[in-house]
Amino acid sequence: MANNQTKHWSLLAERGSYWGIYFLLKVNQYFGRWLFRLFIWPIVFYFFVTGKASRRASMAFLQKVYQQPGQTVFAEKPGYWQSFKHFISFAESALDKIDGWSGKLQNEDILYHNKYIYDDLIKHQRGAVFIGSHLGNLEVCRALNKQSNTRINVMVFTHHAVEFNRILKKINPQVDVNLIQVTQVSADLAIMLKQRLDAGEHIVIAADRTSTSSFGRVNKVDFLGETACISQGPFILASLMDCPVHMMFCFKANKDIENSTNKSFEMVFDSFEQPFQCSRKQRQQMLQQQITRYVERLSFYCLKYPYQWYNFFDFWLDDDDVQRQQPKTNNHPDDKLKES
Repeated sequence: MANNQTKHWSLLAERGSYWGIYFLLKVNQYFGRWLFRLFIWPIVFYFFVTGKASRRASMAFLQKVYQQPGQTVFAEKPGYWQSFKHFISFAESALDKIDGWSGKLQNEDILYHNKYIYDDLIKHQRGAVFIGSHLGNLEVCRALNKQSNTRINVMVFTHHAVEFNRILKKINPQVDVNLIQVTQVSADLAIMLKQRLDAGEHIVIAADRTSTSSFGRVNKVDFLGETACISQGPFILASLMDCPVHMMFCFKANKDIENSTNKSFEMVFDSFEQPFQCSRKQRQQMLQQQITRYVERLSFYCLKYPYQWYNFFDFWLDDDDVQRQQPKTNNHPDDKLKES
């Protein structure tokens, strides 16, 4: 979580030690969630009290949700208690990641929406790119492997994600983690992704964080009533793969979901209304259409699951005003991949 709100999200200090996380996951492994929660509440409270920037970002987001017409989660303006619940939700999501990657989740635990999109890909053995977000828990998608035997690869952009999954592997050697760590988008990466897609594998990439190395290559769209910068990178990368592109969202199910099922999670597949393949002259128009469509769906689910939004930084900062590690470079996937 952040300790400096002006830095780019990739430079924000990740609080918590390797051995602390390892200990808590061991507690959950041997004693279950009841004891995990006993430990995690005071720990989260400490991070909540000392993490001013993260707390401020959490409250700003929750209050933006509260101001939106049609939201049904908050009866009054969110304050410190709601923000603390937001932090707790983030901590518990670590256990949901374990359940997803370890294969503990069964298809019976998941309520699927628009699953025909995924079933059609499996039927025709087609690779596809799924664009997701840090709203909810994309690791739940691992449950799909049980029925399709199709490899699902998740692209990650931080060392923290790799470290966390190294801990999972240490606790449970059977964890099947297919991570693609990305430090820079390059032609080699594009070739590797294309090979996996041609083999019928699926690629999952979150599109709600801006590039770690380049600035200014964003589209500005309305998100919860205020202009936000959304990176073009994932959408350009998807357009170059010459494969189906869909959206995927995975959430912990609300207890009061309308159909009153006992499912633990919801997984939503959604389609883009326009094709990704286009000429270079049409590239900017395509990007605006697809990014707008993506943010519309992201906004819809933010109103439904605000406590599952795990971007603890100022999401509405102008991309040109954010401090990056390499501010003088302006490399971009489009520049690097156009030769491939």
